Amino acid sequence: MINSIKTYKDVLMMNTKQIASVLNKSHSNVKISAERLAQNGTIALQEFTFIHNNNAYTAYNLTKRDSIILVAQNSPEFTAKIVDRWQELENENNKIPQTYASALLLAANQAEQIEKQEEALKLAAPKVEFVDRFVESTGNKTFREVAKLLKANEREFRAFLVKSQVMYKLNKRWTARAPHLNAKRFSESSGEKNGRVFFECKFTPKGVEYIAGKWIAHKSG
Repeated sequence: MINSIKTYKDVLMMNTKQIASVLNKSHSNVKISAERLAQNGTIALQEFTFIHNNNAYTAYNLTKRDSIILVAQNSPEFTAKIVDRWQELENENNKIPQTYASALLLAANQAEQIEKQEEALKLAAPKVEFVDRFVESTGNKTFREVAKLLKANEREFRAFLVKSQVMYKLNKRWTARAPHLNAKRFSESSGEKNGRVFFECKFTPKGVEYIAGKWIAHKSG
C-alpha cells in the first residue's frame, strides 16, 4: 500500500489506494467511482502505475478537495475520517512552524537538544583523554597502575570498586568478582617468590577500558 502523500506540481495528493483503505472498500470500486466523477468534470485525476506481486496496476492521485468529494460520494459517514487522515499526512509532511509561538517552541526544543549534545561531548572528553594515554600501554595493570592512569585517589577508587560490585576483599586479598573474571576483565595468578606465596589480581586491557567508563560516569554524576 502507498502510505505517504505525494506531490504533483507542488500540490499535495492522496491516491485511490489510500482512500480505498480508509473506506475499507476494494480499490477497483473506488477507481470506478473516481472515474465517473472525473467524467462529469467534478474532480480531476492524475493516473500513475504501481507494481504489486510483479504485476503492474494503475491508480489515481487526487487533491485534498477531490479526495474528500470522492469519499463523500461513496461513504458520507467516512468524510470526517478522511479529513482527519489528511490532517495527519499534512502534519507529517509539514514540519515548519506555522505560528510565532510554535516557532519559539521549536527553537527551544532545538536549543535543548544542542545543550544535551554539548554536555555529552564534555562527558566524553575525559574518556577520550584516558584512551589516548592507555593506547600506548600494553599488558595487565595492577590496581595502583589503573588508579594512576585515571588520576584517581586510591582510597576513593577502591571504595568505588567495592560499591560497584567489581572487586572485594577476601582474606586480606583483593580479588575480582566472578562475573568480571568470566568477562575477562581481570586476570588472577598465584605462586611463590623469594620463599613467599603471592596472589595477584590485575586488570586486563578489556577491564581497564570497562572500569574507565564506569569511573568517569561516576565522577560526572
